[in-house]
Amino acid sequence: MELLFVTFASALAGFVDAIVGGGGLILLPALFAVYPSGVPATLLGTNKSASVWGTSFAAWQYSRRVQMPWRIMLPAAALAMAGSFAGAWLVTRVSPEFLRQLLPFVLLAVLGYTLVRKDMGQHHTPRFQGRAELLAACTVGVGIGFYDGFFGPGTGSFFVFLLVRWLGYDFLNASVAAKLLNLSSNAAALVLFTLKGHVWWHLALPMAVANVMGSLLGTRMALKHGAGFVRVMFIVVVSALICKTSWDAFLR
Repeated sequence: MELLFVTFASALAGFVDAIVGGGGLILLPALFAVYPSGVPATLLGTNKSASVWGTSFAAWQYSRRVQMPWRIMLPAAALAMAGSFAGAWLVTRVSPEFLRQLLPFVLLAVLGYTLVRKDMGQHHTPRFQGRAELLAACTVGVGIGFYDGFFGPGTGSFFVFLLVRWLGYDFLNASVAAKLLNLSSNAAALVLFTLKGHVWWHLALPMAVANVMGSLLGTRMALKHGAGFVRVMFIVVVSALICKTSWDAFLR
């Protein structure tokens, strides 16, 4: 029954994550609820080991239907991985606790801006070209990648928001690019968790299959309904993140 529950949670997480990110809102609480005595690092590693496969398949599915700017995003993805390693190293030296109470307010600002700017992300009009676009994407990659390694909650949403707001992508193209960036930062964290032995592979394998299935369904929904649908899902996920991070910071 426990395996069935976390496998279903993994499928649902893959569905949400494929559209706009935020699958960790579903899968991580499920793992902590079912295995309350589990070592947190092991539960985090098991979560990554499942979600990284769904993100991989989502990136592949998107790249077949939506043009991925590979020459821009591959260097940005490499820097996201480097940033994630650096953030993971720093968290072994400095506590990220100060971010816990700040994060809900940052997410609230992101949500408020998205709601006010109703046309934001509806049209794909890249603001930069050539080296300027590469520099902007790499800055997003290394910055949010570092945050992912150091703290983590809302990483996918931050990738999407900055690609929309700063680079001028629409929500669908931003979600496509964010998958590649998030995959790189997740892979870096997974390598560290694996080397430290913090993965339950007997759970990770069935959860990975379920995550991929959910991811494929979510990708199809996003491609079918376009940027408007992804924007609505973005608002829903960020709202849920605000509730979850506020609870963790002030009420728990």
